[in-house]
This record gives sequence, structure tokens and C-alpha cells, in this order.
Amino acid sequence: MLEAFDFVIFGGAGDLALRKLIPGLYRAHREGSLAAGSRIIPTCRNTQMVAEYKDKVRDAAEKHLNSDEFDAAAWDAFSKCLFPVFVDIGTKDEHWDALAQLLNSGGNSQRVFYLSTPPSVFSICCKHLHETGLITATSRVVVEKPLGYDAKTAEEINSQIAEYFSEDAIFRIDHYLGKETVQNLLALRFANGMFEHLWDAKSIDHVQISISETVGLEGRASFYDGAGALRDMVQNHILQLLCLVAMESPNKMTADRIRAEKLKVLESLRPLNGNTVKYNTVRGQYVAGEMGGKAVPGYLDELGQASNTETFVAIRAYIDNSRWANVPFYLRTGKRMKQRFAEIVIQYKDVAHRVYPESAGMATPNRLIIRLQPEESIKIIMVSKDLEKHETHLRPVVLNLNFADTYKDFYSDAYKRLMLDAAAGDASLFIHRAEVDAAWAWIDPIIEAWQRPENKPHGYMAGSWGPQASAQLMASDRRRWFSIDEVLSGADQEW
Repeated sequence: MLEAFDFVIFGGAGDLALRKLIPGLYRAHREGSLAAGSRIIPTCRNTQMVAEYKDKVRDAAEKHLNSDEFDAAAWDAFSKCLFPVFVDIGTKDEHWDALAQLLNSGGNSQRVFYLSTPPSVFSICCKHLHETGLITATSRVVVEKPLGYDAKTAEEINSQIAEYFSEDAIFRIDHYLGKETVQNLLALRFANGMFEHLWDAKSIDHVQISISETVGLEGRASFYDGAGALRDMVQNHILQLLCLVAMESPNKMTADRIRAEKLKVLESLRPLNGNTVKYNTVRGQYVAGEMGGKAVPGYLDELGQASNTETFVAIRAYIDNSRWANVPFYLRTGKRMKQRFAEIVIQYKDVAHRVYPESAGMATPNRLIIRLQPEESIKIIMVSKDLEKHETHLRPVVLNLNFADTYKDFYSDAYKRLMLDAAAGDASLFIHRAEVDAAWAWIDPIIEAWQRPENKPHGYMAGSWGPQASAQLMASDRRRWFSIDEVLSGADQEW
């Protein structure tokens, strides 16, 4: 059980705090994970926000929590843990002293500072914390992505934070790592011999990692156009998922050992630069189309200006080590896609010898599908005899583990998990500075190659599965992007 702690949220009235952080802490309080005396201290930009804060955050909680989670009595009890304060992050004034007085009055030895702010103010915020004497020997800081625009700017940000916090006190958050299904991936691999012995190039044909979004810019135009899908999604979320799929077993499940194995994967990624970028990557940008039966504008229409920023990325990557030699990892992410989902697909090789005649049907490769959102589940696609037919006919069937069905009270909340881990000092699911450096070292040459005039993004209609070049990338290897509907209908066997 955690001891009482103070959790300071800089940017406490922002979108992330209202949608994810405060609801996550409410869940923790309701399930008894917050020790008595713990305080949540959101910072606001002015005194009016402070006065209205509890009403505003209650409204947000009712909107963003599941329908059966919000309870008026439970919320009233939780709200007693909320201590909103006015702090101007960019200015060192008396309000910082007021924050110090509040923190020093509580008696809690553990402090967590969550920087739910743009990276441009990370340094000044840490500096003011230092000058006000608020950083204790056990204090921790949690920082949100994006950490930089490239390797150079990431190094600058990390160096600035490191002036005030040691590396073991810096918690770089990637909320995908807090998802229960992602954590279960490690248990699936390292606690089950049937999978671990079939987790290499001898058994696996290829791996797909996809994060598909249906939203467009959604008020993030200025940030997104300066970043694009490669920086926003691949450099962090997708590469972290790739690491968990591909890493070797640590000798113990501790933060240092897990991070060491992830770093080996990143350093083993086959470099993509120059012409290899052209043949192994696809970048796209959505144009006007239709979502849910409604017309939606294209990216440039939403942005209101010309831009070559990509909203879609597909990459064929290789990990040059003995476990994954010549196994392609297909990475894909995009906005305004046909459906919203995030999943990992492990496709196994065909059986070495087909004993059934063609009249029995084509054998479908075994697949392990780890779905991260919108639902969290694990599925295994196997081949079975069709029991509704007298003659032997093979068909794919799905073995399904849906956590919501298996665990009736299951609510996956990645931010809740990660915030409690930060308070407990457990860095297993956070990102080390060396991982950030290694990820940018692989991403930067791709960005550089994309700056060439001939490497403009392919257009794709909003509401589609991305540009045709993405399908062609797979087809050139006689493979397809995974679709469970196509698998069950047999369409994925058609060429």
C-alpha cells in the first residue's frame, strides 16, 4: 500500500488533466489505492479557474468516466483530496511561495510533479521548483511527450530537466505502456512456455503493429503540423510496443533490466536512410472524405494552409539480431482512418507440410492478435475442421480472451496505473533517456530523407485505410494488413 503523497499537476485545468489524470486519480481513490492524507494539487492559470475548478472537474469526470463509475458520494469524498492553486508557470512570483507553503504544510514526504504542459516550459517549471525549495530527495517528475522535435531538441530538453532531477527521478510517460493488455504481453511471453518457445524467426512470419485513429486535427493544428504522425506516434508509442514484442527476457522484471532489453532492440533496428527510406516507408495525408456517413474536410482544409506534414505512416522495419533475423515488422499509424483501434498481430509461418488436399480448403496461418483499444483483448486464430459439415473442410476459428468478459469489474486505466507507479517509484513502465536517444537516432534519418522534394505524402480519403501505397508495401512481400473479417471469410488468401 502506498503511503500518503502529494501529486502536483502543472496544467491541472488542461484537457489531459480533465479527461485522463483527474478521472484516473478518482478511480484510484474509489478502489482504495490512495492512502488517507494524499493530496492532489492541480495548478490553474488564474484565480477564477481556482474558484471554479471543482465544479469544472466534476462536470468533466461525469462526461469522461464510464456510466457506472461516477458516484456522487464517492466523488464528494474524492474532492476533499483536491487542492487547486493559482501558479503562473512562466513567472517566479509569490504564488510559487504559496504553493510551497501548501506543500510544506501537509507533512507528506513523497512529492510527484506531473508536467502536463508543453515541453517548452519543462525547464522553467523545474527551475522554479528548485528555487522555491520544493524538490526533496525523493521527489519525482513526470513528463509528457513529445520529448523534442528531433534528437538534438530531445537532448536539450532532457539535459535541462537533468539539471534539477536525477535520471532515476525522471519518469517519461507513454500511456500505451500502462495499458493492462500491454503489461499482459510480458506475462504472455515470459510466463508461458508455449509462447516463448515460438517467439522467434523460426516460427514467426512477420509482426504488424497498428494504431489507427478516426479523429482529425481536433484542435491540435499548430502542434500537429509541426510534428506529424512519425514524431507524434511512431517515435514513442509504436517503437515502445515494438520493443515489448521483440525484447529478450530480462533476468528479473525490474525497471533497469526491462529498460536494458528494450534499449537493445532499439539499437538493433536496421537503419533506414537515403533510398532505403523510399522503399520501406509510406507517408500519407488525408483529403476530404466521409466518416460515419458525414462528409469531413481534408487535412489542408482543416489546417488552412499548404503543408507536407504526414498524417499517415507505414514502415517496414527489421531487427538485426539472431531472434528476429529477416522477420519484417510492419508499423502503421494514421488519422481519419476507417476505424479506431490499436493492435499487435503476430503472424506465424505456414505449416511445413500440408497434409490435407486443396478441396479441404486453404490452411490459414496462426495469428496472435493483441488488441489494445478500443477494447482490450487477446485472440488466437487457429485452423479447425468445420463441425457443421460432414466432409473435412478447414476453416479459421477464433479463441477469444476479452478482459471485460473474464474480469467483470475490469476497467483499464493506463494513466491511473502510471501515476500510482510514479508515486511508488516504480519506473518499469516509463522510458529511460537512453531509449529516447536511440529512438530518435533511428527516426531522424527517415525525417531527413522525407525532406527531399520527391518524397511528398500520398493522398488518401478520410474514412479509408490509408494510401494505396501502404497496401502495396505489404503486397510487395505477398502479405496484407490484417483484417479479422478478411481472415474469417478467406479473402486474405486471395491474390
